[in-house]
Amino acid sequence: MQTLKGNFEPLSSLDWSDSNPCNWEQIKCSKDNRVTRIQVGGKNLKGSLPQTLNNLTELETIEFQNNDLTGSLPSFSGLTQLQTLLLSNNNFTSIPDDFFDGMVSLQTVILDYNSFNAWQIPENLKNASKLQVFSATNTNLNGKIPDFIDTFTGLITLRLALNSLEGGIPDSFSGSLVQNLWLNGQKSTNKLNGTIEVLQNMTQLTEVWLHGNSFSGHLPDFSGLIQLQNLSLRDNSLTGVVPLSLLDLKSLKVVNLTKNMLQGPMPKFDDSVVVDIDDVNSFCLQDPGVECDVRVNMLLTVIGSMGYPRIFAEKWKGNNPCNLWLGITCSSNGDITVVNFKGMGIAGTVSSSFSLIKSLQRLILADNNFTGVIPHELKELPNLVEIDVSNNLLYGQIPVFRENVIVKSDGNVDMGKDGPSGVTQAPPSHGPRGGNRRTGSGSSGDGVVVGWIIGSVCAVMLAGLLGFCVYKVKKDRDNNPVNNQSTVVIHPRNPGPDNDGVKITIAGSNANNGSRELNNRTHSGPSDIHTIEAGNMVISIQVLRDVTNNFSHANILGRGGFGTVYKGELHDGTKIAVKRMESGVLTEKGLDEFRSEISVLTKVRHRHLVALLGYCLDGNERLLVFEYMPQGTLSRFLFHFEAEKLKPLDWTKRLIIALDVARGVEYLHGLAQQSFIHRDLKPSNILLGDDLRAKVADFGLVRLAPDDKASIATQLAGTFGYLAPEYAVTGRVTTKIDVFSFGVILMELITGRKALEETQPEDSVHLVQWFRKMQTNKETFITKAIDPQLHLNLDEADKASLTTVAELAGHCCAREPYQRPDMSHAVNVLSSLTDLWKPSEIPDPDDIYGIDLDMPLPQVVMKWKAMEGKSGFDQSGCSETTQSSMFGDRSGCAKNTQSSMASLAFEIHDTMASGDPRIGSDKKNDTFLYKILDAYNDQAGKRGFSIRTKNMLTGKWTLVNREVSKFNSLVNKTKAMGGENDGDLMTRIEILYRAREKSDFKHKSAWNLLKGKHKWNNPESTNARRNRHRVTNSEPELFGDDELPRPASLHRIANRRRSSNSTASSGSNPQMFQEMIQQQYELDRKEKMERIDREVNSRVELNYSKKVAEDLKVLQISTDEMNPIDAAIINAKKDRIRALYGPNN
Repeated sequence: MQTLKGNFEPLSSLDWSDSNPCNWEQIKCSKDNRVTRIQVGGKNLKGSLPQTLNNLTELETIEFQNNDLTGSLPSFSGLTQLQTLLLSNNNFTSIPDDFFDGMVSLQTVILDYNSFNAWQIPENLKNASKLQVFSATNTNLNGKIPDFIDTFTGLITLRLALNSLEGGIPDSFSGSLVQNLWLNGQKSTNKLNGTIEVLQNMTQLTEVWLHGNSFSGHLPDFSGLIQLQNLSLRDNSLTGVVPLSLLDLKSLKVVNLTKNMLQGPMPKFDDSVVVDIDDVNSFCLQDPGVECDVRVNMLLTVIGSMGYPRIFAEKWKGNNPCNLWLGITCSSNGDITVVNFKGMGIAGTVSSSFSLIKSLQRLILADNNFTGVIPHELKELPNLVEIDVSNNLLYGQIPVFRENVIVKSDGNVDMGKDGPSGVTQAPPSHGPRGGNRRTGSGSSGDGVVVGWIIGSVCAVMLAGLLGFCVYKVKKDRDNNPVNNQSTVVIHPRNPGPDNDGVKITIAGSNANNGSRELNNRTHSGPSDIHTIEAGNMVISIQVLRDVTNNFSHANILGRGGFGTVYKGELHDGTKIAVKRMESGVLTEKGLDEFRSEISVLTKVRHRHLVALLGYCLDGNERLLVFEYMPQGTLSRFLFHFEAEKLKPLDWTKRLIIALDVARGVEYLHGLAQQSFIHRDLKPSNILLGDDLRAKVADFGLVRLAPDDKASIATQLAGTFGYLAPEYAVTGRVTTKIDVFSFGVILMELITGRKALEETQPEDSVHLVQWFRKMQTNKETFITKAIDPQLHLNLDEADKASLTTVAELAGHCCAREPYQRPDMSHAVNVLSSLTDLWKPSEIPDPDDIYGIDLDMPLPQVVMKWKAMEGKSGFDQSGCSETTQSSMFGDRSGCAKNTQSSMASLAFEIHDTMASGDPRIGSDKKNDTFLYKILDAYNDQAGKRGFSIRTKNMLTGKWTLVNREVSKFNSLVNKTKAMGGENDGDLMTRIEILYRAREKSDFKHKSAWNLLKGKHKWNNPESTNARRNRHRVTNSEPELFGDDELPRPASLHRIANRRRSSNSTASSGSNPQMFQEMIQQQYELDRKEKMERIDREVNSRVELNYSKKVAEDLKVLQISTDEMNPIDAAIINAKKDRIRALYGPNN
């Protein structure tokens, strides 16, 4: 005890001054003065535990939790009386192998939040048969969950979250009494996986946290878990239908199923249950409790017998199986006629529920791993003409189908037997199929005998041949170093008719006629099997060598500090870029770092980030396979365009490239699942496609941003000229170092100069310094600083936007990090310049999307999602205009290009503005708006939703159409005038004029009127539609009651019209009447518009004055006595205000 006292400091919180430890505070002793309890938790103690602590053999309780103790834990072996051990929330570094030896009385162990070296639950723990609580959350625990956990008959709490466990939940958990089970958030490559069926037999469970793993398969039966209160299964790969047994649990309080692949109807839980279920799942409808289409239910029942394979959860979307569902073909009237699951790697049994699909004509299940028998119910299908179950693992007798049904059953070695023989048959070949027959013509017994004889002879011959082949292959492999390496195989993720993805697998390989098998082998380097999902191709390491001519110098696309990039073209024409990392002896640590890099790359997916397609470990070499960007780097077009005979980029293209880069980096910083910092942003790491749209590349330096968004880099990475000052000097890493680099790129886009120009005079070598100096004189900046290649094509609007971008570049390159904007701010500035959200013409949504905007908004969204990627918005024949970006009217294609997401956003604007009851009054809690936000998150990398639009969707920035209700009033009053008189005509003219000049009519009924669909023909609808304006919150409410056309004026004109008509019949001039109408109309229009303009101007001036007053108050705030953080925030606000008003205001 004196040694323990000597190891601790400070002791001010404890009274341990007495010479007898039994008198010390928080220490308990037995009657014979043996220490039985040490309870010093939460005393802020520092130090370590003595290695002789287990000499206190009578210890029953040890509590050292919530201190700052360090070092290795001593062995507690021999503490046979110890019942309670609390060591959580310290900084212990390791736990000895014999730590639990002899602890036969142990009941509670809590080790949470200690940074132990990698360790596993030791075998000797099973001697603690009385264990009730075992908690080791975030302790670097790895390996598998041991099978002996079930020996703890009294265990009620098991918490192993936030570790690096792998494998599945042991079957031995079945029947255990565990109530609290935490296995969530495993950090290992494969995480915890397998099924969770064992849960259905753990009937005492009250809390289950399995989220953040790789569990798959269907949800189990929960009917026996009558005490379950909290169930968290999010972020897994679970499939199948949510069972009714879960919905019926009376005890359930919280359930989280989001980010899985669950199918069928969206479940409707009791109102008392807190539910999180919306995101990612593959429910047929998004309305809780609404049943799926009967065809969907039949197909889900079918795949239920197969264990709900993941391939169908990925491919079967929506409530219409005839809408491009994988393996499903329908007739013109929507009946399912063909089910083709050929070659999809499906296991399970052939479902008898196929018999429910009465319209089925062809059933193709060949080349899978089906077991069991062919159900006799299938012979009752009235329209069946073909069934193909060849090359599976089926047994039993083939049902007697109708005579006209073709049955294919070859390749099932046990077909005709009463059960499986246990013989493993070879994988299905891809050669010609045989064995087609029509039922009704059975084979004779002689044929069976002959078949057995021939089969036996062939088996003997095959055995001899196989022995020779094994010898030959082994000899060749030993003599061929290429074949003795780890190899990469890219094969279809979903083999079958509609492949759109691949798995890239690293494994031992034999180059044997193109076939690949995983082999057990021994070599000096580390090996493993890795799988990631990527694009649509089939490739191997040998193919990579072939397509790059064995990494020929002629195929080099570029070199960098981390490797060389080679161009390759696959046999199907797909071009790839293969990055060959610098080779060297690949240690276990180097392999782990490479895997970590791959883990980062696979998480980052965005349309403005170069996509990773695969990777390879080949001995000590590391290879990354990326999508190919045909136009190369941005630096080619900025600095080498003359040497490479390229057309220099005009300002429009440069601005769009800047926006693309900003969006990609913005996604890295905050819109991805985690926050990342690039650290080497520069033009040579920005790649261009054929349409000159940009993607950010080279994630070799990507660093995971810490929670506080700042850390210290131990090794400087990046390129001089683009390094932020604080990063270059101190190594401080924040997202603001990328903002600085982005600012330098903006300067390069504006000036055409490199970040470092050694050929320039000394005061102009560094672009940032020179640019700042040029910005001090705004009058000469355009003429002296910008790229000479831009001067010829700049109009006034271009010059204005260029000036704005130059100011943005200056802010991005501010010396202090807090003075730089976030990337989201840069996106807002650049996107407003490209005018993405103000198209010059809005096509009729009914014509373009086939969407009826009168249907409920959730159905609009579903239909819109279904249309994404199918419309030809960028097929107008304009090579310089892309789907996601318009540049005002400067592109000739701007009027023909329309983002479907913008159309959806406009519809939401209208619905919000018109007080539609489908939108709740509290937008933050509105389910539909958050579904749209989910669409934003899913599509941010594909369609370019701006932050402005995101803010609009959350109610922070709303486009308000204030005229909708007033317009309806106008329409009603117009109808009351009789429909055919001149007053009706004048009202319509007034409406059209105001819509053209001042309105923002996007409402359905308004557009129907203006397009002539409401009541009248409308010759002015095109102009009215093209001249829509935004109406912001600060603008006046137009079309008040006093703004309606004055009835007296209308009736006066109408009377003149009638008088003129009667006079015209007696020979008077009808043209005079038209002139009178026009004169009166012009007078009325001028008077009303002047009054409206005066009101608008007064409101704008008032709002501007208020804003100026608020900004002046901020500028007057003193920061002298503030803490540094608050002062930095206020100073940043001041800088933004000064930048907004300019130095002279």
